[in-house]
Amino acid sequence: MGKLYGSIEAGGTKFVCAVGDETFRVVDKIQFPTRTPEETIKQTIAYFKAFEEDLVGISIGSFGPINIDQASETYGYITTTPKPGWANVDLLGQISAAFKIPFYVTTDVNSSAYGEVLVRPGVDNLVYYTIGTGIGAGAIQKGNFIGGLGHTEAGHAYVMTHPEDLAQGFLGVCPFHNGCLEGMAAGPSLEARTGIRGELITQEASVWDIQAFYIAQAALQATMLYRPQVIVFGGGVMAQEHMVVRVHEKFTSLLNGYLPVPDLNDYIVTPAVAGNGSATLGNFALAKLVSEGY
Repeated sequence: MGKLYGSIEAGGTKFVCAVGDETFRVVDKIQFPTRTPEETIKQTIAYFKAFEEDLVGISIGSFGPINIDQASETYGYITTTPKPGWANVDLLGQISAAFKIPFYVTTDVNSSAYGEVLVRPGVDNLVYYTIGTGIGAGAIQKGNFIGGLGHTEAGHAYVMTHPEDLAQGFLGVCPFHNGCLEGMAAGPSLEARTGIRGELITQEASVWDIQAFYIAQAALQATMLYRPQVIVFGGGVMAQEHMVVRVHEKFTSLLNGYLPVPDLNDYIVTPAVAGNGSATLGNFALAKLVSEGY
């Protein structure tokens, strides 16, 4: 079969595992719910065991926070996650112990950002946000991930409160912070405000403008902090076409002409990799790099 690269997209809701060939074409793929660490890790190992003979490297893009400091004793551990049962779990150690190949570990959004750069010719400065059950972001500058002591946590940056939320006393749904981006704009905030699940809310509902107000602030933060060539918004909340239009409008108002940016149709966009496959593609490429000693 030739060399195969493994991808583990370890999400708080589901794990997506895949193997790809040397052209990064998906050879096989599976997804399953994120249950207890014991159940989920066991299922992950069993999946890749079927391809062990040809696997040369695996990349894990995980929900977080996750320790990505290779010099740390807890490298590859999921740390202070609010997901029940998953805090301080040695994700990397438990999976890698079952194989004799190198592993790469990063965040799920970093994997997605890497995948998006691969399919955008001439782009090596990019920020990728996932707006879903939670919010995370990965930033790439000149082909390298942004981070020092650890990965960035852009989803927990504080944002300016929308007047309607201010009037209602809505403080968000984050268990750690009142008024952070994730608490105010992740999927669960929709139901918290309206009592209706996000997928059942009509496009005409004003709550989408509230969401767009916060997501546009994320784009503004990325613009001011990183000056990227492209800002990509993925995740379930952004899967609806009307949201990108709303974010463009709010962003234009918030930026107020302060900095030059590209045409917003090319600058603030949704993923270019079809089928929510940005992280899988990114992981294949990162697995190839680690297999070659990078």
